[in-house]
Amino acid sequence: MEALLGNERLKTGLTAAFASGKLSHCYLLAGPPGSGKHTLAKILTAAMECTQGARRPCGSCLQCRKVLDGVHPDVITVDDPAKKTVTVEMIRKARADVYIKPNEGLRKVYIIPRAMDMNPAAQNALLKVIEEPPEYAAFLLLTEGAERLLPTIRSRCVPLQLSPLTEAQGMEALKQRFPEKEREQLREAWTRSEGFLGQAIQLLREGESLPPETLRFADCFARRDKLGLTELLVPLERWKREPLIALLNQWVELLSQALAVRAGQPGRWEAAQRIGRSRTSAESLKALRSLRRAAELLQGNVSPGAVCGALQVWLDITD
Repeated sequence: MEALLGNERLKTGLTAAFASGKLSHCYLLAGPPGSGKHTLAKILTAAMECTQGARRPCGSCLQCRKVLDGVHPDVITVDDPAKKTVTVEMIRKARADVYIKPNEGLRKVYIIPRAMDMNPAAQNALLKVIEEPPEYAAFLLLTEGAERLLPTIRSRCVPLQLSPLTEAQGMEALKQRFPEKEREQLREAWTRSEGFLGQAIQLLREGESLPPETLRFADCFARRDKLGLTELLVPLERWKREPLIALLNQWVELLSQALAVRAGQPGRWEAAQRIGRSRTSAESLKALRSLRRAAELLQGNVSPGAVCGALQVWLDITD
């Protein structure tokens, strides 16, 4: 449990459940990106497979080690990175597999890392199996917001809501991971992450190298290259929702830094400094608001294609 920082009440409850052996067959792990959902899923799975009854998960038995190394044959991830959604076909395949007994573990654990991307048909297909699963089957549903799942699904899950860390916990963890960073850099990332360690880590790593899509956006926006922007946005229509939201939020941060540059403050990214020198505050603010609106639409299940098409109009960078 040490791998999951903070969340003391949640860990206390789970530790008691592990000790008594009274684990649920279905858990709903909810929290924003970087909150620890995947870490918690691995802990839960290891506890379900652990063969050492005194302290679960022990982290050292063969079953625990296989789970932690990601090679356990009875731990199944229900997802296809090439698909925008978790389809009903994926759920039906998992549902058929449920009735095959575990290969070597105590349980078969099905992890759905994008539960919020299941459409209603997929959720209803899942409901049929979690209502009366085999005694050895367990399901872990990971989502950014429980409200995106049907009430009938939520009512059959034990909810596990991940909480932000305290500043002391977060800063200590960041100092251990980034000993070369200045305290001011760590604090800035921590403040912007709103208490979620994974987001702070991502922000610090992005400060070292920006992805090519962000560098190209900065170049197009700074040069008022509308054709280049269109050529950038069209391929993004095929991206999945979560990585596209993360990219748009990074563009928002880029323009926020550009506005700071216009106000006489230093920009952490050279790309932001270039925009700050090339575009007015009004132009950057208008684009920033458009990007925020686009990210909100994606959170509301508007398709990436529709959002990227709208951005081609909203980001009228010839103004």
